[in-house]
Amino acid sequence: MGNRSCILEVCIMCSLELTKIDLKGMKEEANRLDFDLTDDFFQALDGSQLEHGTLHVSVSIRKMAGFFELQFHTEGHVTVTCDRCLDDMEQPIETDNRLLVRLGDTYSEDDDTVTIDENEGILDASWFIYEFIMLAIPIKHVHAPGKCNSAMTQKLEELSGAVRSGEEEAEAVDPRWKALSELKSKM
Repeated sequence: MGNRSCILEVCIMCSLELTKIDLKGMKEEANRLDFDLTDDFFQALDGSQLEHGTLHVSVSIRKMAGFFELQFHTEGHVTVTCDRCLDDMEQPIETDNRLLVRLGDTYSEDDDTVTIDENEGILDASWFIYEFIMLAIPIKHVHAPGKCNSAMTQKLEELSGAVRSGEEEAEAVDPRWKALSELKSKM
């Protein structure tokens, strides 16, 4: 069992090693890299909110005077929780992002420019790719109509009916709400 966990740790480490880009060692002005990301990638990122997904990332790198321009194109899907029924659902992802990288004395991030240590010259793109994916996920994620868990949908309808009847009782009891409604209707 101990040997199996070591193999798993090595595989997880490999998934993050894939996204390290040696900018200093690039000889040509234009380069292209491709990464296939799976569940291992998300598990290797400490603090990741996503756990499952299958994505293909293409990175076009242009070496220019004083900096590198990286264009990321990401396609695939991730698994998120449906806001309505709380079941897992596949969320399609397709996004294009740009990142400028300079070589300098120390690591820093300013707006859309990243400075990496000139002595190393290696950009770990894993968190940038993760952030691009997170920004591509809509704020509200809900199954297509009719695809939600029917038992949960039924329970929600029952509870929302109880809440509505409770609001109607509160409205009838509290005359301030009635006065406010009348004031709003006059405007």
